[in-house]
Amino acid sequence: MAQVLEFKLPDLGEGLTEAEIVRWLVQVGDVVAVDQPVVEVETAKAMVEVPCPYGGVVTARFGEEGTELPVGAPLLTVAVGASASGDTAEEGSGNVLVGYGTGAPAARRRRVRPEAPVRAAEPAGATAGTARPAAARTAPALAAPERPDGPVPVISPLVRRLARDNGLDLRTLHGSGPEGLILRADVERALREAPQGTAPAVGVPAPHASSVTAPQAALPAPVASPPADGLGTRIPLRGVRGAVADKLSRSRREIPDATCWVDADATELMEARRAMNASGGPKISLLALLARICTAALARFPELNSTVDTDAREVVRLDRVDLGFAAQTDRGLVVPVVRDAHSRNAESLSAEFARLTEAARTGRLTPGQLTGGTFTLNNYGVFGVDGSTPIINHPEAAMLGVGRIVPKPWVHEGGLAVRQVVQLSLTFDHRVCDGGTAGGFLRYVADCVEQPAVLLRTL
Repeated sequence: MAQVLEFKLPDLGEGLTEAEIVRWLVQVGDVVAVDQPVVEVETAKAMVEVPCPYGGVVTARFGEEGTELPVGAPLLTVAVGASASGDTAEEGSGNVLVGYGTGAPAARRRRVRPEAPVRAAEPAGATAGTARPAAARTAPALAAPERPDGPVPVISPLVRRLARDNGLDLRTLHGSGPEGLILRADVERALREAPQGTAPAVGVPAPHASSVTAPQAALPAPVASPPADGLGTRIPLRGVRGAVADKLSRSRREIPDATCWVDADATELMEARRAMNASGGPKISLLALLARICTAALARFPELNSTVDTDAREVVRLDRVDLGFAAQTDRGLVVPVVRDAHSRNAESLSAEFARLTEAARTGRLTPGQLTGGTFTLNNYGVFGVDGSTPIINHPEAAMLGVGRIVPKPWVHEGGLAVRQVVQLSLTFDHRVCDGGTAGGFLRYVADCVEQPAVLLRTL
């Protein structure tokens, strides 16, 4: 006798209390294995897959794509104890860890994902009566449609979502990434090259082929809606934008911040980077050199690598530098964290920045990779601006901002010359230090930018 178990949205950790359903990975009637991902959700920090701790037949799903659910709300129900073919179904693993599987033995895990455009979700509260015929349920769950050369090679949820929203079948593409991996650029190129009228405009979902034979659930309503008074447009603050709003508002409420800035001649730093990259080996990024300068400066001015315990009325100086860096993505601004940045050299920092930036761009950052920073480096120069007054990433004590590096007239060795100039700004918590310490930190950073050899004293 099969037993129907309810799987609820698990506690996502990191203070997250809700998540939005991005894409269902299973249909009612599918056979699922223990720890198989069943739904892709977007939290305020990351896009993650939620694995189901039970093995059996999906009998109901709750919530359509685009619906936001609180932690503890039902996600789906699974009939365990007997499969559709009469065989014994798998037991539950009893534990759920979002984005990492549920801790079941490796031999019982299966991570197979569909890559064809997904069908619309069943209405909330769908039951086993709406399941597909039993013959369809006997097939393994989530088998990816095959191309002539195998399954669709795509791993990015953002790439899949872009293709789905524009009615593009990923099975028709050949990726330009490693081993034929389909990248966002491949999807965008296919949309640009599509004959007029064969692909919908970006952002307008196309009807799926299954819509002619099966009823479709309504697509999520647009996030923006006209207000009752007819003035402007109301856009809900949720997801990443809501989390950013909450955090920055708290920073402004709690932290008495101040900002100081200085212009620096970055010509020598740029030349040093060119020389390093010309010598062979892995390329060193400018961000990595700036990060290396930051960690050296924090070793001299540890007050800025701290946090304030307001309840105990204490400043807590931290003994390690977990360096956050601002990264702009399609989902908004995120701040991935490089762990133990103080113990890394420029090469290691370059590799870690590249890894985390790619994960941010493809929506694969986990909540743990977006929290726990002790100091933030914000390179807003990539947006073509010279200066800014950054808002501190609460509960940190400071943030270094770096503007664009551009040729400017500069007095160099007693004469006027065109040099590569950058503006550096430091926003700091005035509770942890005074202007002398903040100015000393910023001046040391500027000295290292102007004369990279200064860093040799700390190596």
